[in-house]
Amino acid sequence: MNNFTYSDTGFQMTKSFEGLRLTAYQDCAGIWTIGYGHTGPDVTPGKTITEFEAEALLRVDLAAAATCVNRAVSVPIVQCQFDALVDFCFNAGRGSLLQSSLLRLVNLGNFTQAAAQFALWVHAGGEVVPGLARRRKAEAALFVGQSSGIAS
Repeated sequence: MNNFTYSDTGFQMTKSFEGLRLTAYQDCAGIWTIGYGHTGPDVTPGKTITEFEAEALLRVDLAAAATCVNRAVSVPIVQCQFDALVDFCFNAGRGSLLQSSLLRLVNLGNFTQAAAQFALWVHAGGEVVPGLARRRKAEAALFVGQSSGIAS
């Protein structure tokens, strides 16, 4: 088991892709969302929060994703790989990561093929979503130690 914490680089990348919405909305898959991509039974139509609350929710959500990645990855990785996997886990969901070929390839130590897996996760509601394609490209770049191309 690894024991990483999510870096500021990863945190800024997540915030950048999620954007901030202080009033609940339905995302491209129809899921009620608020703040920086927070979902769950506490998000209901008409709900509003402050920017401070949004960042607090994001930190809690990212901590859960970081714990999932630390537990799921059984081989040594480096910080940039961890950050890419946490952003993916936060966005796609823990179940998606845990059942993915991406994780299987990481745990086989096949990082080159694992990096290529990010590009497969660009659909929502059966359609390719350009924002997801940009996010997965940034995650893959971060995973292989390149700049994500996202300004923080």
